[in-house]
Amino acid sequence: MRDATLRDVALLAGVSPRTVSNVVNGYARVTEGTRRKVEHAIAELGYRPNVLARNLANGRSGQLAVVVPYLDTPYFAELLQAIIPRARDRGYNVLVDQTDGDPDHERDLLRRGGRGLLFDGMILSPLGLAQDDLPDDPSLPLVVLGERVSNGVFDHVGIDDVAASRAATAHLIGLGRRRIAAIGDQPYPTGEAAQLRTRGYRQAHAEAGLPVDESLVVGTPRFNRADGAGAMAALLDRDDPPDAVFCYSDLVALGALHVALGRGLRVPEDIALIGYDDIEDGRYSNPPISTVSPDKAAIAATAVDRLLERIARDRPLPGVEVRAGHRLIVRHSTAGRAAPDPG
Repeated sequence: MRDATLRDVALLAGVSPRTVSNVVNGYARVTEGTRRKVEHAIAELGYRPNVLARNLANGRSGQLAVVVPYLDTPYFAELLQAIIPRARDRGYNVLVDQTDGDPDHERDLLRRGGRGLLFDGMILSPLGLAQDDLPDDPSLPLVVLGERVSNGVFDHVGIDDVAASRAATAHLIGLGRRRIAAIGDQPYPTGEAAQLRTRGYRQAHAEAGLPVDESLVVGTPRFNRADGAGAMAALLDRDDPPDAVFCYSDLVALGALHVALGRGLRVPEDIALIGYDDIEDGRYSNPPISTVSPDKAAIAATAVDRLLERIARDRPLPGVEVRAGHRLIVRHSTAGRAAPDPG
């Protein structure tokens, strides 16, 4: 059986071959209804564009770079699992790099760009570089993820971290908790993510008319289990420990949960705990962890689509800010039923 052709897709979708090409390559805007018809025809026929021929014709590599700080962080692993098939469906392969938060490595990738590293554009989640370090060179097709704001040159895709953190803290306040700790603050230039989450934490307190005990805002070098465990241990060693904790990632929350349970505390009866990122591990912890869930599928799809539009236009485009959605997922770590009073 012969492979499906672009003309076969056009015939099944009831559109012109040029329209199919526009959908596949992102060269022009088409209506959402037309795009869906073409995508359904592509799926039904199993059509795969001749990427090699297309790239030879337009001088491109057919590769996208996705650069993240850590591959062992579940959030980034889950995000990559959404990015790679989206790019593949658009006829691109994905090259993955880990920076370990090294600013020199991140800066070198941006400086050398696709011509030096054989990719057509980059999706970057920077950690070592602060906002002011990001490039103002419009020649590199670039989409930035995370807690940054576009400088007018690149696109930025993320969620509203302040609103999400405010909602997480307000949830704890709504449970009647009044000594709410925050684990993960990073008050330095590259700690934008943490700073936005701290801002949301403070806003929730202000809206509830509650003062913030500054000694309950605990910094961590990274958003990982070990730092979460260390911070929770220090909080529980206090004479006046917290009755709830907002953790700036689910990994931090898992470390904090481990220490709390090891000290014989009941979660959430003695101390409620909420995380951030909605990673799979948090759903299967004991108890399962309440969390802020970013729409990772939307972040991945938007990042790929915006990058391919920049590549296809082959000229500088104004930077665009895109806010993906998020939701608060309430699980046992904040809303579990209290054990019966033995007395």
